[in-house]
Amino acid sequence: MTTYISEKDFAQTVVETAEALGWTVWRTWRSDHSPSGEPDLRMAHPVLRRVIWAELKSYKGRLTAAQQQSIETLMAAGATVFIWRPTDWEEIESILSGTGFVQ
Repeated sequence: MTTYISEKDFAQTVVETAEALGWTVWRTWRSDHSPSGEPDLRMAHPVLRRVIWAELKSYKGRLTAAQQQSIETLMAAGATVFIWRPTDWEEIESILSGTGFVQ
């Protein structure tokens, strides 16, 4: 994924790829109806036995203070959280396919 893609289209591509690979995806639809800083996606895969959170950003998008705090809180509680950009596509495919996890 080397050409420019909007954050909205990137998010849709991640969701479609995840679902095709067996993930159940919960997505923040409208940020004004979600807790401040909540990551964009929550995903669970019953066969891989994984639950992950993902904050999606455009090529140049930056985390807000609320997003950074939420990510730090989730990680401190033992959650697996990713911050993904379109340039991370190889990692995204690896994680979603299950080959990118260390046992």
